[in-house]
Amino acid sequence: MLDDLDRRLLRLLQEDPGQPVPDLAQAAGLTPGRAARRLDRLREAGILRGQEAVIDWRRLGYEVHVSLRVTLDKGAPRAFEEFLAAARDVPEVVEIQTFLGQVDVRLSLIARDLAHYRAIYRDRILTLPRISDIEALMTLSVLQDNEALPL
Repeated sequence: MLDDLDRRLLRLLQEDPGQPVPDLAQAAGLTPGRAARRLDRLREAGILRGQEAVIDWRRLGYEVHVSLRVTLDKGAPRAFEEFLAAARDVPEVVEIQTFLGQVDVRLSLIARDLAHYRAIYRDRILTLPRISDIEALMTLSVLQDNEALPL
């Protein structure tokens, strides 16, 4: 279980994941050695899985973000496996989620503009195997994007 010091370290890491251990330790009221041991323990427990680079796709020229809700032909053997293997090969697909319910899979994809999206959709998405139905939801704005946990 996490104690108050563990939660404090995790909160501080969420605020600034790149800060050096001595700075993190000082902010948490710990010695650098003690903070490092706690961080090692959190990594070993699988609670702290690493650090990620968060890339702003818009700054790289990707202006369109679309969420595709896909229903698969579940009567076909290996429908999920075939679809997912092919979807992973589409470079513009940045996230794949599976669901229980009417919608089976959600693909999140990015494109430079609408013409690029149409080409991806026509040439790459509609050729994916075992699609029974597909619905596209285009992101107009992101009102909240917070992955921090309330620790």
